[in-house]
Amino acid sequence: MNTSTEATFLLGMATSWGLIVAIGAQNAFVLRQGLRREWVGSVVLVCALTDIALIALGVAGLGWVSGGMPWLIPALTGVGVVFLAVHGWQAARRAWRPVDAQMIDTAAAPVSRRRIVLQAAAFSWLNPHAWLDTTVLIGSLAHAQVQAQGPGANWVFATGAMSASALWFTTLAWAAGKLAPWFQRPQAWRALDAGIAVMLLALAAGLARMAWTSLPA
Repeated sequence: MNTSTEATFLLGMATSWGLIVAIGAQNAFVLRQGLRREWVGSVVLVCALTDIALIALGVAGLGWVSGGMPWLIPALTGVGVVFLAVHGWQAARRAWRPVDAQMIDTAAAPVSRRRIVLQAAAFSWLNPHAWLDTTVLIGSLAHAQVQAQGPGANWVFATGAMSASALWFTTLAWAAGKLAPWFQRPQAWRALDAGIAVMLLALAAGLARMAWTSLPA
């Protein structure tokens, strides 16, 4: 890997980290599953593969496709608003439960791998910000590398972005597992769920407002 290629790869990694490190709906789900130590590998795999697929679609030209289908992003946004609002409400319910009930909920009642995988896929694919940031923005920046570095630079940039995504989700799940002893207290889970509820409902409200203001007059 020459200096130019390495710089493009690292730029892709830095760009991806800048977009995904902030705690969002997908990261909150990975964090919670890591704390519960419940099908963590499957969750990380689904989230990482989704980001890789979205980045690949962006580099392959999905940004151009969405430009030719103006209904695509608004439709995805509407689905995302409903999904985030429902899960925000569920997190708020968990946060308001009595301490004993919360302890039973987090310590027992294992959930099937299939259900967790489907939830991880939903948090990943029904996230308009992921499509806009990961697919459109990273895809556009990747294509810009072709003009600066020459043919093939877009996929070097994309590979760096994909690597950063996989590394981030793995690190987040690992760090959450290390924090698990702090979450032996039910009050800690209630605080986490309260924060997740506020974040998800705020995201849903922000997306709804964005969709409303983008409607034609």
